[in-house]
Amino acid sequence: MVYNESEVPPTQVKILIAGGFGVGKTTYVAATSEIEPLNTEELITTASVGIDNISRTEEKSTTTVAFDFGRITIQQHNIVLYLFGTPGQERFWFMWDELSDGALGAIVLADTRRLQECFAAVDFFENRGIPFLVAVNEFDDAFPYEPEEVRAALELDSRVPIVLCDARDTRSATSVLRSLIQHILADAPSPSA
Repeated sequence: MVYNESEVPPTQVKILIAGGFGVGKTTYVAATSEIEPLNTEELITTASVGIDNISRTEEKSTTTVAFDFGRITIQQHNIVLYLFGTPGQERFWFMWDELSDGALGAIVLADTRRLQECFAAVDFFENRGIPFLVAVNEFDDAFPYEPEEVRAALELDSRVPIVLCDARDTRSATSVLRSLIQHILADAPSPSA
C-alpha cells in the first residue's frame, strides 16, 4: 500500500491461533481472513505413524507444518490484524517461539473430545505473559460442555475468557477475535495522565 502524507498507516497487530492437532486452526484462519489464506499444509503420510496421534482425527488428510496466515482489516479503527495459525503437532512446536514474537494476543482453540491437547498452548501463553482466551470449537459430535466446566478442566484463571465457537463460521470466528481484543484492552495498563 502507498500512503499519501495526510494518511496514517494502519496499526498492525499480530494474533496467534493455537491449539492441538486437528482442533480447527487452519479452518479458523480461512473463515476469518479477508484474503486467500496462506497455509503450509502437507499430506499426512505413514511417516507420522507413531509420532503424531491421529486416532481422533482419522478423516484429516493434511497437517500444518509451519503456520497458516490470514489478514483482517478494520477500516473504522485503521487496524490490520495478522493471524498466524500455529502447527499443532509437538514436533513442530519449535515454530511457536518464532511466531509468538511480537504477538499482541492469542486464541487457544480447544476440542472437548481431546481437551488435554490444548494444555501445551495454555502453558505456552501463560509462561510468556501473552494475553489469550480459550475458544471451544463446537464439533458436531462433541458433548456440549459449559465454559465453566472447560475452565475447571483446564485449571484456568478466572480472568481468562472462554467462548464457544464454530471455526467454520465466519461470524462465529470473528466474534472470538472481538472477544480477544476486548480482553486485551481490558487487561492493558491505563495510560498515565
